[in-house]
Amino acid sequence: MNLKVGDKVTVLDEAISGTVSKIEGKTIFIDTEDGFLMDFQESELLKMAEKDTLRSSIFADHSFDEVLSEKEQPGKRKSVRVKPKERSQPAMEVDLHIHNLTENQRHLSNYDMLTLQLDTARHKLEFAISKRIQKIVFIHGVGEGVLKMELETLFSRYDNVKFYAADFQKYGLGATEVYIYQNM
Repeated sequence: MNLKVGDKVTVLDEAISGTVSKIEGKTIFIDTEDGFLMDFQESELLKMAEKDTLRSSIFADHSFDEVLSEKEQPGKRKSVRVKPKERSQPAMEVDLHIHNLTENQRHLSNYDMLTLQLDTARHKLEFAISKRIQKIVFIHGVGEGVLKMELETLFSRYDNVKFYAADFQKYGLGATEVYIYQNM
């Protein structure tokens, strides 16, 4: 490669480019775009074509502030259209299946499993009330209905809560939806 002083070059294996300032045998000294003087072997450099330097000069015409001010100009706002079916979807789902609540359920009796599920439901309901979440779906499964009846007993203790069967198409018979009245 025939390099001469003043040529624009880039380093092959690094993101460094600059202008050739001095040549001593096979060692080429370049002034980087950051203002450093660095030396490389001729085999480590690649001469930049005129179109590459032209492209970089095109982008150099625009300052960072101009681009930012252009992007900050108010444009047409796009509103996200929410379908009525999606609008009524609950904000929170709690799956009370025992395998989702504990790593190993072998050591638990039926009473322990039911207690864990009810404690989780109570905790999630209190969380939703404190965070002003209006709808929650508790997925309890079909089974023999013991957990469902215990959940109904738990929900009936709250004055500001209404509960009913969740969307059949999505959950089947194994879920209860809870609506929390927000007192303002």
